[in-house]
Amino acid sequence: MNKKIVSGYPLIINYLGIFAILIGFINLIPLILIPFRMEDISDAYLFLYPGIISILVGFIVVLLFKGREKGKLERNQDAILVVNIWIMAILISAMPFVLTGDYTFTQAVFEATSGYSTTGLTVVDVSVAPKALLLFRSLLQFFGGIGLVLVLTSAISDKFGMRLYSAEGHSDKLMPNLIRSGRMILSIYVGYITIGIILYMIFGMPFFDALNHAICAVATGGFSTQSQSIGYYNSVPIEMITMVLMLLGGTNFFVHLMLLRGKMKNVFGHVEIKLLGILMLIGLPLFTINLLSVYNGNILHSLRIGTFQFISAVSGTGYQTVPSFVGVMTPSLFFFGLIILMVLGAGMGSTAGGMKQYRVALAFKSMYWNIKEQLSHKKTIRTHFINKIGSKTVVDREDIIFNHSFLMIYLVVLVTGTLIISSFGHSLENSLFEFASALGTVGLSVGITGYNAHPMILWTSTIGMFLGRLEFYVIFIAIAKIYIDITKKKDKEKKIS
Repeated sequence: MNKKIVSGYPLIINYLGIFAILIGFINLIPLILIPFRMEDISDAYLFLYPGIISILVGFIVVLLFKGREKGKLERNQDAILVVNIWIMAILISAMPFVLTGDYTFTQAVFEATSGYSTTGLTVVDVSVAPKALLLFRSLLQFFGGIGLVLVLTSAISDKFGMRLYSAEGHSDKLMPNLIRSGRMILSIYVGYITIGIILYMIFGMPFFDALNHAICAVATGGFSTQSQSIGYYNSVPIEMITMVLMLLGGTNFFVHLMLLRGKMKNVFGHVEIKLLGILMLIGLPLFTINLLSVYNGNILHSLRIGTFQFISAVSGTGYQTVPSFVGVMTPSLFFFGLIILMVLGAGMGSTAGGMKQYRVALAFKSMYWNIKEQLSHKKTIRTHFINKIGSKTVVDREDIIFNHSFLMIYLVVLVTGTLIISSFGHSLENSLFEFASALGTVGLSVGITGYNAHPMILWTSTIGMFLGRLEFYVIFIAIAKIYIDITKKKDKEKKIS
């Protein structure tokens, strides 16, 4: 007896049912804190209700397709699945915030999006929030940093999983298949977090704080258990540990693999590492000099603040060691320098966002190649290369066009979001800073996106974080595919009638 084959949109619904089960379990993880903090047992319902409901609904959907053979998704339907996985995860994970009674639906969606996108902008008052909720925020950044699709599909099957993983915005394929890639990334990720927790505790940070900060630093998320962020501890060793973790999180996972294998030549030959080195050589002295007037000529303190905030911005983490960027620091070279770093972003295939250093390097390289060709008397077709993970990679015309179009879309969205936020009475420079932080999934803030922010500002920032994390194209393709399919269906119905 032949089994019925499920494909196309029904298959998408089937997979969403499976993902709903897994997302439900993610929502239940904070409950592990209850046995160690019995005073928080009254907060268990925050995670039980959405977690169990998500699992039950997922099981019902899966049962509807029981006994049917899974076919294939149509062309570009993998993009629809990825976008819907993210929307579903955000909506389900927003429920614990709604159930507290302290946050509106808009604020809850903003917080969940900030978590999964590893941004770190927040509406939560961490000084009074339940510990389980603080852990939940960090877990969102843990799973969002690795990539929801990587975590979830590697738990199900390797079949077409790599396509979904790539559609989520990852270009790295560390291993030949998704499961091996997932295990490798997870082991590297968890290893860094474990080392971070131990080092934090050695220098006096309590275990709960160490756990959350290590997770969010490596995830380049920036959520903190303290309202003053890392600045609360006023500790040079803690800041140094955080800087190392942020740099690791903002680095291409391929580079980590080369680093662990001792292939240092490949590491330092990588174009992103070279660009980061150039940025640090130029940026750190400029930041330090600019901050001297703020800190009364104290060179060491200016260097300390400048270095930390430089790495926090370029890695896309968003941890702060200054109480505010508003006032004496705006407008300044330091302030606008942070905006540039947030827009440039970190490494491809890392946990961070932004334009990504590889794309920026490729844009400058292509500009150099173009000028060189214009000046050349020989009209020959040249093959261009870029050093990627220690080996020369061919760059063709299609790569350059795609790269330029991505950067152009990024800038258009950045300007649009900035203008929307500024229309609510905020200065243009502060609006640019805030939306650059949201779109680059960074988390540094001048205070515009907080608990009292206008709902439209929160929704604008939420869309910015979502677009920045999934890198535009997968969302555009998903919308276009749905529109095309609806149009085709209507045309067929007209012909039949």
